[in-house]
Amino acid sequence: MLNRDPARWPRLLTALVVLGLLVPSAAYTRFDPFALFQPETLSTLAGFVAGFFPPATGAAFLAEVAKETLTTVAVASVGLALAMAIGAPVAFAVSRGLDAHRLSGERARPLAEGGKSALRAAMVLLRGVPEIVWALLFVRAAGLGSLPAVLAIGLAYGGMLGKVYAEIVESQPAQPARALAAQGAGRFVRFAWGVWPQALPELISYTVYRWECAIRASAVMGFVGAGGIGQLLDTSIKMMNGGEVSTLLIVFLLLVLMTETVSRFARRASESRAGLAVVVSAMLALFVASVAWLAPGWQGFEFAALPRFAAEFLPPDTDAATLAELARGTLETLAISLLGSAIAFFGGALLAVPAAGRFGAPARAAARLLLNLLRGVPDLMWAALAVLAVGLGPAAGVLALALHTSGVLGRLFAETLENAPREPETALVALGAGRVAAFVHGLLPQVIAQWLAYTLYRWENNIRIAAVLGIVGAGGLGQQLYLALSLFQQQAAASVIVAMLLLSWGVEQISRAVRQRLEA
Repeated sequence: MLNRDPARWPRLLTALVVLGLLVPSAAYTRFDPFALFQPETLSTLAGFVAGFFPPATGAAFLAEVAKETLTTVAVASVGLALAMAIGAPVAFAVSRGLDAHRLSGERARPLAEGGKSALRAAMVLLRGVPEIVWALLFVRAAGLGSLPAVLAIGLAYGGMLGKVYAEIVESQPAQPARALAAQGAGRFVRFAWGVWPQALPELISYTVYRWECAIRASAVMGFVGAGGIGQLLDTSIKMMNGGEVSTLLIVFLLLVLMTETVSRFARRASESRAGLAVVVSAMLALFVASVAWLAPGWQGFEFAALPRFAAEFLPPDTDAATLAELARGTLETLAISLLGSAIAFFGGALLAVPAAGRFGAPARAAARLLLNLLRGVPDLMWAALAVLAVGLGPAAGVLALALHTSGVLGRLFAETLENAPREPETALVALGAGRVAAFVHGLLPQVIAQWLAYTLYRWENNIRIAAVLGIVGAGGLGQQLYLALSLFQQQAAASVIVAMLLLSWGVEQISRAVRQRLEA
């Protein structure tokens, strides 16, 4: 008798629910994939793409690009340093791996535990608001320039680092800290001598990885007036200068490739004591150089305006009209994320097959190049380009999310195909099955659950992204936030930000529950 999968009905039910949601999502976002292949649309898109060639190579423009590229790197570096200044002390304060009552059996202090809970809640708020939203708020409060981008990365990434640093500390072997606690050592001594020596390489490795992420984040801050490559790109898009846009995209992709290479080298170097010293020295030198590069442009920033601006957000607007508009924006954001992620699942799957080398080396190289291009260009940049291609509205958000996420999922899917055992597929081929049938029945069943899990993880991330794509006109809550701030309706903007946080939290809970069903 054949063994049946005990989770087949939950998985089937989940798949049917998702498919059932895709139809209203397509209608709600007015996204018609078939319209993209109509002759008039293809002609328009061909003209749009043709405008990107040849890339702009004027000396004055390239000099400006070089300047803004340095600004992008500097913003990421100083922003990350600020994030470390926020996240590291919080992680030290809240990490359960340093608590005396856990290490030596002392009684927990209610006041101290309450303070730690408040700090954790603050970190959730900091990382829950996307960095581009923080940048938009600082620009509206105190002016244009690179400092809003630095502060935005510092706050958003400070929340992330506080959480991850604490988890790294908690994951270390507890015996050294427990021995020190038994001798009466204080929290700082327990950390400095019991945890720090073991955790340092992992802390440095994650920090370097976050710097790589900060480069991508700082590159799009210019869409809200916070400097860097994004500001040049925003101007070029609005001026319909395709040659400049293509040059900026090429420079950005080269910058991403460079930072990935440097990040990979730095993480490997951190595994040795000498390499770790070199990495730390390089980080300090980069920070000093970045501050020197950016500081002259910070003179006009009005710090005194920040408290007054923050007070204007309270209390959030809760009248019926605002709540009805928020409900519409929330549904639109949810539909964008769901449909974009679903399309990306199929796009990533199609690209993963050649990327895994199943059609030879040339096809593998071409597919991987396309995947790198799709995931290398940030979602917000894709959204700005999609608005030009298909017009304002949520359909542009769906297209942007689908393009970027196809690159992310395609890479992950290709890795699962390469790592999956080939014996079932080989056995089917030996029995006379065709290559397609052998793949569908021998290899796909091994990877499909992992593919779905990856897609659900990505959906959690995509709901946050979909919530901000409207900043460049791609619908959803982001468009409502941008409009509210443009009209100086701060209380309405506060309500939109709260809706963003609640939507992100809700999707995270749903995704976790669905993944548990799939993995059961």
